[in-house]
Amino acid sequence: MGHSHNVPARRNFLKLSARLAALGLTSLGVQPARQFFVRDVEAQGRVTDYKALVCVYMFGGNDANNMIVPADNYTAYSAARGGTSGVALAANTLLPIPGPGGVTYGLHPSLTELVPIYNAGYLAFVLNMGALNRPLTKEQYRAGGNNPPNLFSHSDQTTQAQTASATQYTGWGGRLLDLFGATDSLSAVSVSSPAIFLDGADVRSNVIPPGANLGLSGMNFWPSSASDARRQAVNAMVLMDGGNPIREAANQMFADGLQLADTLSSSGGLPPGTSVFPTTSLGNQLREVARLIRVRSQLGPGRQVFFCSIGGFDTHSAQMGTHANLLRDLSQSLSAFAYATLDLGLAGNVTTFTQSEFNRTTQTNGTGTDHAWGSHQIVLGGAVQGGIIGSMPNFELSGPHDVSNRGVWLPTIGTVQYGATLGRWFGATPTELAWAFPNLPNFASPDLGFMRS
Repeated sequence: MGHSHNVPARRNFLKLSARLAALGLTSLGVQPARQFFVRDVEAQGRVTDYKALVCVYMFGGNDANNMIVPADNYTAYSAARGGTSGVALAANTLLPIPGPGGVTYGLHPSLTELVPIYNAGYLAFVLNMGALNRPLTKEQYRAGGNNPPNLFSHSDQTTQAQTASATQYTGWGGRLLDLFGATDSLSAVSVSSPAIFLDGADVRSNVIPPGANLGLSGMNFWPSSASDARRQAVNAMVLMDGGNPIREAANQMFADGLQLADTLSSSGGLPPGTSVFPTTSLGNQLREVARLIRVRSQLGPGRQVFFCSIGGFDTHSAQMGTHANLLRDLSQSLSAFAYATLDLGLAGNVTTFTQSEFNRTTQTNGTGTDHAWGSHQIVLGGAVQGGIIGSMPNFELSGPHDVSNRGVWLPTIGTVQYGATLGRWFGATPTELAWAFPNLPNFASPDLGFMRS
């Protein structure tokens, strides 16, 4: 079956059919969305390999101006940040990395573990990226009309980062899974908190706390035949058809949960490999992701998307020490996870990337910084074409890249381009990417080129 070019209209129909099917309303001739969708995109036949995307979200607005610094333009950077008595990093503390054209960049001194991965060619920095409906000039921003709504708001910009749109009510990770009919219980998993990023038109996410097997309480008896009898009774209860669509939907969710618990239990809770993760919240989350990847990848071809998070980046005060500790955790956790995927033989099948709602003002407010816009992100994995993607702002306050007078950078790369580049590696076609990222046709470069294949 060929792919229709009217993908957005068809997906709207699928959303409607999903809602109807959830209520058992199929008398209008509407196919249950899941089966219709899988047949429509021929997902089951074309997925012949395993791939996973892992989002690490930095809640609060990461100060990316200090995550990666234009070392060759250090004087302008330091002046804009108020020098080392403000929030500028000292030049002799930066970790140098090479950029294109012989340009040198400097990483925050807490990112030690990421330097060898970058130098090996498997880590990219995507510069000055943020929420955009379309490319904007500073003059167009001032005129308004095409600006993303509610800039500088934590909640609104978190939603836009995870949906890649101001008008979508599904996450771009979930929409990518929709394209492949990925509906098993390990397709969309948060090891943190529930996230709209994972919810698509058809796909719904599961939250699996690190180390959890999600088994039912009160099921362990001796002899084992007593446990088996109780489980059989639960299974029979779930299968009861009382003619109530709400009860049926609840029973289906319960059955899915039982299946997920069985899958996790059968893994034996074994560690994913020899990597030593930090015993922090993020370290534990990524250790759990490695375990779940191990479980799912053994089942054959498929797609997974994960959501992890680390909080504390809303550094309005006491930024220097707080940020150093957060980035150290990020660096150690990402590095441990990268080596875990190598241990699993899946380094080329797993791509990890960061997101945050916005950058922070280049100019300090005293001991911290405030909400801004264009930011920098990290992508790493065996399929990543490492290096520097995009360009730095010039660090001139009130200059051509600053939409305020405090160093609020106008993004030159949109979130949709970032997501679509990952989506293309995931296996989505150009037509499908235009559905998953509705604003993508507004951008001249839908692929930023940081993925190898």
